[in-house]
Amino acid sequence: MPTPKPVAGSTLPPLTLAKLGGGEITLGGARDRWSLIVVYRGQHCGRCKKYLTLLNDMRQKWYDAGFDIAVVSADPEEKAQADRDAFGWAFDTGYGLSEDQMATLGVYVSDPLSATETDRRFAEPAVFVTRPDGSLLLVSISNGPSARPDLAELLDGMIFTKDNDRPPRGMA
Repeated sequence: MPTPKPVAGSTLPPLTLAKLGGGEITLGGARDRWSLIVVYRGQHCGRCKKYLTLLNDMRQKWYDAGFDIAVVSADPEEKAQADRDAFGWAFDTGYGLSEDQMATLGVYVSDPLSATETDRRFAEPAVFVTRPDGSLLLVSISNGPSARPDLAELLDGMIFTKDNDRPPRGMA
């Protein structure tokens, strides 16, 4: 049975995960700033590492534009920390995304192709943008690692949308 996908304009219910470095990271819910939420496949994904390294290089531009960044995966702490250490990522990173949380986000879930890929089911890539009230402005869910929004184009579009108070689109 397919997982229901979130609808732009709806409210993303708060989801809490453990955060690298201690504490928790909460996706969704009301907050002071806009949020960019990136779901990545995990340590086994080379495309994710390239994408997240590009995001890390752009993180100050996102922050300056008024967006917080949260990056999450189903990886356990040790795998998420190893990637963060290896690539120098400085954004908030949550780990241990559960299958129930994946279902709430509406992401596609895959089984590993082999034990050498990873040892657990994992979320395929997704990008969400939420307004400070917790409503979803943008929903981009992929069923594989090759289709993801261009981060520079996304930032440009989100700045325009925010500055011009544009509504969510594609709500039906």
